[in-house]
Amino acid sequence: MPSELEIAMESLIKVFHRYASKEGRSGTLSRRELRELMENELTNFLRSQKDPAAVDKIMRDLDTNGDGQVDFEEFVSLVVGLSIACEQCYQTTVAIKPT
Repeated sequence: MPSELEIAMESLIKVFHRYASKEGRSGTLSRRELRELMENELTNFLRSQKDPAAVDKIMRDLDTNGDGQVDFEEFVSLVVGLSIACEQCYQTTVAIKPT
């Protein structure tokens, strides 16, 4: 039976490939595919963004090799960054929670 972490990793891989296989090159996200993934899978994150060009800026930051696509390795850096930010919020929430 897979562990909770193994299930989370499999879910991350499946979500990436579900969107990466929609158009263009299989195994990478186009700008449109990244936007769709973020709108559907990171709804709360996008809702908290005040900048309407947030996805475009994220795309530029993620596309480290400059090919106009986001591969899985580049995508994982987004997930890691968001996870770090969420964990910091979690620590703050836990620290102020009354016992």
